[in-house]
Amino acid sequence: MCGITGIFDTRGTRDIDRAVLQRMNDAQFHRGPDEGSVHVEPGLGLGHRRLSIIDIATGQQPLFNEDGSVVVVFNGEIYNYQQLIPELQAAGHTFRTKSDTEVIVHAWEQWGEACVERFRGMFAFALWDRGRQTLFLARDRLGVKPLYYALLDDGRLLFGSELKSLLADGGLKRDLDPLAVEEYFALGYVAEPRTIFGQARKLPPAHTLAIRRGAPLPEPREYWDVRFTLDNPIALDEACAELQHRLQESVRLRMIAEVPLGAFLSGGVDSSAVVATMAGLSAEPVNTCSIAFDDPKYNESEFAQKVASRYRTNHRVETVKSDDFDLIDTLATLYDEPYADSSAIPTYRVCQLARKHVTVALSGDGGDENFAGYRRYRLHLMEERLRSALPLSVRQPVFGLLGRVYPKADWAPRVLRAKTTFEGMARTSVEAYFHSVSLLRGPMRAQLFSPAFKALLGGYDARQVFERHAARAGTDDPLALVQYLDLKTYLVGDINTKVDRASMAHSLEVREPLMDHPLVEWLATLPNHLKVRGHEGKVLLKKAMEPLLPHDVLYRPKMGFAVPLERWFRGPLKQRVKDAVLGERLAATGWFDRKYLEHLVHAHHSGVRDYSAPLWSLLMFDAFLRQVVDGGKAAPAARVHEEATPA
Repeated sequence: MCGITGIFDTRGTRDIDRAVLQRMNDAQFHRGPDEGSVHVEPGLGLGHRRLSIIDIATGQQPLFNEDGSVVVVFNGEIYNYQQLIPELQAAGHTFRTKSDTEVIVHAWEQWGEACVERFRGMFAFALWDRGRQTLFLARDRLGVKPLYYALLDDGRLLFGSELKSLLADGGLKRDLDPLAVEEYFALGYVAEPRTIFGQARKLPPAHTLAIRRGAPLPEPREYWDVRFTLDNPIALDEACAELQHRLQESVRLRMIAEVPLGAFLSGGVDSSAVVATMAGLSAEPVNTCSIAFDDPKYNESEFAQKVASRYRTNHRVETVKSDDFDLIDTLATLYDEPYADSSAIPTYRVCQLARKHVTVALSGDGGDENFAGYRRYRLHLMEERLRSALPLSVRQPVFGLLGRVYPKADWAPRVLRAKTTFEGMARTSVEAYFHSVSLLRGPMRAQLFSPAFKALLGGYDARQVFERHAARAGTDDPLALVQYLDLKTYLVGDINTKVDRASMAHSLEVREPLMDHPLVEWLATLPNHLKVRGHEGKVLLKKAMEPLLPHDVLYRPKMGFAVPLERWFRGPLKQRVKDAVLGERLAATGWFDRKYLEHLVHAHHSGVRDYSAPLWSLLMFDAFLRQVVDGGKAAPAARVHEEATPA
């Protein structure tokens, strides 16, 4: 695991300022504290920070081919590199190292841009081919590893693992993209390919970008997508055996390391399945770590302990106090963009704990999306059955009216919240799912934003992110469609972003066996009854793990990885929230309706409504403006990116 960065002159071979490149590289020191190096040649500079995992002795980067004409900087792991090396050697390539990094340069020579199709792993890399005068950027299929880039007005292309590397150049404009702000308040993150800064972009998952010197910047090219065919006739017992085999293979590949290795163990189904599989593959006890909470409502450490005891793991637990909110400013600088998933706090803490004992940790991320574990999937299917009974032309006016006039009941279980159900019934399937997962739903954003900001949006709605992906999903099956949407949005923009920044802040590599792309492809062929039955999700995973895990670990209600925002904002953070939400910084943007901000604060503090989610999003947006945009200084109104247009 590493950090990469670079500068490329798209117009010619102007000198690259080594000091600037070094500053960009140093901005990501936390991603690779073991070694750091830069390479500069006419019109090109590459930087790399290394966290040594594989081939510690000879795997330094930037890494060149035999004649020095091809060079790569790489972040991540190519898990099938040991299978690719003999194949490339048989084709005439000579290896100087035993690293997965060197596979990339020879694979490029052998297969060109199609090399990424041969890689099984999590990766983001930049490769320069001097002979072709081409810079090649690539990102893994499921977006585990990040890659940002920006074309500056002077023709220089900047890229890096984190936005802070691009900002360190000094030439990137810090003007904010209003469309990204809309996406943030709708989703809690800025969706790919947009970033909060109008001049910068994220390379989307499963995409490459080949930039030839002297040519215009092309659009990224997609090299992979998952297809939900649901046409596999496999029986449950056979599917369980197949899943166990595939999971063992995925975990085994991710246990290759020359440094201490372990796993996160939350006590949930996904991480417990990974630990149980690791234990079956390891001759030594597995290193596991858990975060416990002093608030019983959020604490599932007893279930983690059951799994740890069953497999006699070297288990470490640390308790996070329920008032562990001193990370707000740290998170703002960590993520470089506004990011509103409050579970980033315990994620940061579990990574901090793990790094005391291991350098690599396996996680259960991706399990909910791929095995259909989210409760919202089952609620969506229930609503979908109701929607299918009436045409939209009937549902829209009738249920739209009921949704507007019916009182909101935050206190009730969602299935009993008639207002939420009515609102969902008045929408199309994609609109309804977007509405259900939105941090601030459409009517709330309409009240939150000022008329001036709405004019900047020009009619853009973050719902278009979902509609764009839905148009390419290749399925109209209700469950498959929302799984596809989550794989393209929530998994990438929220989960993977959260884990990458939290882990790399502690120089910890996290590997995700449940996001192995052959496993993802196979799961997408399975019929829905192997994923959801009635009120039970993850049917196949749970059944396959029954011989390996306690029943109450598999079949207890899902808890999640949450923090008590509602109580914080009425207690120890009450004044801080008020100062931030009603303070000068948000007011100076001119983007928010002052009366609605006052309503959010006062209604929450009085206990009339639970507005913890919107208040947290506003608190983190204020922290982003202060820590990232203003560098901790007071600032005038946020600058708007001039070319922001609905897209």
